[in-house]
Amino acid sequence: MKLSIYDISIIILYLVTMVMLGWFLRKKARQNKESYLMGGKKLPWYLLGMSDASDMFDISGTMWMVALCFVYGLKSIWIPWLWPVFNQVFNMMYLSKWLRRSNANTGAEWLGTRFGLSGKGVKGSHSIVVAFALIGCLGFLAYGFVGLGKFIEIFVPWDIVKPYIPFEVPAHYVAHFYGIVFTLFAMFYSILGGMHSIVLGDLIKYAIMTIGCIAIAAIAMIHLNGHSLNVPAGWNNPFFGWKLNLDWTSIINDANKKIASDGYGLFGLLFMMMLFKGVFAAAAGPAPNYDMQKILSTKSPKEASKMTGFVSIILLPVRYAMVIGLTVLGLLYYNQLSLGDGSGGTDFERILPGAINNFLPVGILGLVLTGLLGAFMGTFSGTLNAAQAYIVNDIYLKYINPSATTKKVMTMNYLTGVIVVATGVVLGFFAKDVNSILQWIVSGLYGGYIAANVLKWYWWRFNANGFYIGMLTGVAGALVFSRLFAGIEFLYYFPLLFLLSVAGSLIGTFTAPPTDKGILKKFYSTVRPWGFWKPIHELVVKDDPSFESNKRFKLDMFNVALGIIAQLCMTILPMYIVLSMHLPLLITILILTLIILILKKTWWDKLED
Repeated sequence: MKLSIYDISIIILYLVTMVMLGWFLRKKARQNKESYLMGGKKLPWYLLGMSDASDMFDISGTMWMVALCFVYGLKSIWIPWLWPVFNQVFNMMYLSKWLRRSNANTGAEWLGTRFGLSGKGVKGSHSIVVAFALIGCLGFLAYGFVGLGKFIEIFVPWDIVKPYIPFEVPAHYVAHFYGIVFTLFAMFYSILGGMHSIVLGDLIKYAIMTIGCIAIAAIAMIHLNGHSLNVPAGWNNPFFGWKLNLDWTSIINDANKKIASDGYGLFGLLFMMMLFKGVFAAAAGPAPNYDMQKILSTKSPKEASKMTGFVSIILLPVRYAMVIGLTVLGLLYYNQLSLGDGSGGTDFERILPGAINNFLPVGILGLVLTGLLGAFMGTFSGTLNAAQAYIVNDIYLKYINPSATTKKVMTMNYLTGVIVVATGVVLGFFAKDVNSILQWIVSGLYGGYIAANVLKWYWWRFNANGFYIGMLTGVAGALVFSRLFAGIEFLYYFPLLFLLSVAGSLIGTFTAPPTDKGILKKFYSTVRPWGFWKPIHELVVKDDPSFESNKRFKLDMFNVALGIIAQLCMTILPMYIVLSMHLPLLITILILTLIILILKKTWWDKLED
């Protein structure tokens, strides 16, 4: 199916709306640095939550989820724990409000509230967080726009566009051309309108995406009515044993090859490793990206908790309605889809564009494409905003021009935005050459992130030198291990990397004096974390006998456990609906209802600033 005039009109209307949004909000964004980068910290929590959820609804991630759902069935709901997806639950229950209490503008600025502005390791810890954030941003910008271009190329063949372009574009750069065109739209409205236009743009995109996802689920249910899916035994069961036990032999043999190449045959071992890594990664708090920026942009700590809780509620059911809908269409009409990978195998990530292109009617196709296009633009703009925040706030204002006027700060925001996008685009043109190096660096940064960022929250003696050495050790270890254990799933050598990073953190901590007691007292009394803070608590109580320690550890962990179960229920709920599995659907609704009633008393009613 090719795009009709109606589908094209929907896409054009969306792009024009985004440009107008940035233009009309430019004056509001220019009021000051905080208004531009963080919406003045006055945006409602539900709008920020919807924006954060929209930023997580990306094209490549959704294509991956559809491929997983096709091959692994309902057991695929566990695999996003690789990220881990339940980090939002930890944020929701306690970490978001801890982070927001600092009143910082970026993750690097937050370090000053924890370790101070001077002392051994402070400059190094600040630099490594800024580097982490910027390399992550550039990594996305370099490859995201090319991925978008390849996605658009499926629906808008170059032969149709070519007569209207006054210059020659080589065939291997067509995807880059498409990517640049849509990147310019995203850059325009996000640079002009700042956080204000990003959030409102995400709201529009979310509304479009929701309509498209529900339509896809409904279309799949209509096609499935009266038919059965040709899948292996256990495909529609979310539970598992030590082994996966999904055999696609004589159905789709290439699915067995994918399971083998993924290394997920021993699913019980995979689950344990995902849980081990995931708990520590989630307890470390949000990484310095658009997710953290949205938390820091909320009005108050209480609203930060509400915002992160809202993300899962509005993201998972809608996204998985699309995932299961496209999976069902892919299974029903597998032989009609062109899923070849060019080497005789099957590329299951082509199911998403293939099903969209073949089975969506006029109008719905335009809405879904607009939603996916908006998903890219939303993630792009959020990432760009985060990069601007780190460059302007943590480099320009900290080291170059601390007394800059509002006008100069805004000029730097605009200039920084253009330079960051241009750098990402240039790197994208050399993607084949720098891909392995850049991915190596990014994976190394994330590998080294966890241990040091866990210790910073829960242990008073941990200092800036420990943070810097721990991050550096973890990064170096991840880079070396990724070479030594090439071809082995990161999860399986993560425990060794984690121990190495912990060792680096401890060595760094005890080779430098403790953080200034005044800084620790202020941090502890303001953020009010639980954990190993007894010496600092005693100092705070001497000054303020009425101060009470945070005794919510058990309650927070209880809420986290309930939240993770609720998150799984919201994930699988639309899958049961589309597959018409009525009894499991009823049980899931009952479990979810019970958890909501409990969390109303144990979390919502106890929220405080």
